[in-house]
Amino acid sequence: MKSPRPKSGSSSGRAATSKSRSSGDGAARKTDRAVRSSGAAAKRDSRKEPAAEPAPRPSELRVSASSPLGIAPPAGPDGTRWTFLTNHMHVIVLLAGNSEMVLREVAARIGITERAVQRIIADLEEGGCIEREKVGRRNRYRIHLESKLRHPIEAHRTIGDLLDLIATKR
Repeated sequence: MKSPRPKSGSSSGRAATSKSRSSGDGAARKTDRAVRSSGAAAKRDSRKEPAAEPAPRPSELRVSASSPLGIAPPAGPDGTRWTFLTNHMHVIVLLAGNSEMVLREVAARIGITERAVQRIIADLEEGGCIEREKVGRRNRYRIHLESKLRHPIEAHRTIGDLLDLIATKR
């Protein structure tokens, strides 16, 4: 009993090729069709514009210190760009200075993606550190200065204490 022929869109290319070879004239027709269709695809591809450069990964996004919106930490002697404060604290510092700052600007100033800032805002809201208030089409953020810092080492301090140390204006 013969097995059924695979459909034209089937992924079993080997079975279709071996069957088409054994079927005489049908093989030549199938081969001609394959050559014609691949030639048309090549013509279509040659008309396409050259591919754009791939988007940078979020870890590659850095805002230069000379940017009017952003401040990226300068590279240390070993070439790394780590800082003592987390991005969560950077968001709090910026929102303490301007409670109506748009997240795109927050992201640019910190040197991370806007989506990362959205996740940080969600974390801070869930943790009870900030509160979001809708004002028209914008958001206003209220920081709970009395919220304790989360790690046991600094749990005796509040967000307000830390902002007093590092924020230029509140």
